Amino acid sequence: MTLIILLFALGILLLAVEVIVPGAVLGSIGGLLMFGGCVKAFMEYGTGGGMLAVIAAFVFAGLAFYLEFRVLPKTRFGRRAFLTSEITGVSAALGREAGEMVGQSAEALTMLSPTGYIRVNGQRYEAFCQSGQVPVGAQLEVIGSDNFRLIVSQIKTNSSTDSYTPPCSTPPI
Repeated sequence: MTLIILLFALGILLLAVEVIVPGAVLGSIGGLLMFGGCVKAFMEYGTGGGMLAVIAAFVFAGLAFYLEFRVLPKTRFGRRAFLTSEITGVSAALGREAGEMVGQSAEALTMLSPTGYIRVNGQRYEAFCQSGQVPVGAQLEVIGSDNFRLIVSQIKTNSSTDSYTPPCSTPPI
């Protein structure tokens, strides 16, 4: 009887810890321990004792899940541990927003070597220039985008030396 109670207690404990340490490993081990307790109850106490253990396992597991998902989130610890609001931000200029930026001018906030940060319309974005380095403060033009960054090219300025600066090109397909 002591082994059955110990298996149930450890199983419930691991199921409870699964909420705090996700990954399904601890919860799976806890379920297996409870199953082992049920098997042991069938072996020692026959069908009646085994069925009682199975019912007890479902009741204890249901109670543990109720406490974890209904009561715990309302506690001080639960409010800090559980996510209560949706995160709607994006990690980069993608989709429609990136398409609207094509053709706009930008300024290099860091050296693009070939990746760095630029400012477009007062907002900071990660950018890529395939042809090499672009110095801080350089005037750029947004020519496209890929997964998580904008593609830029340096705007040719009239200088006294008329030196040629190769434009940034789009990445290979």
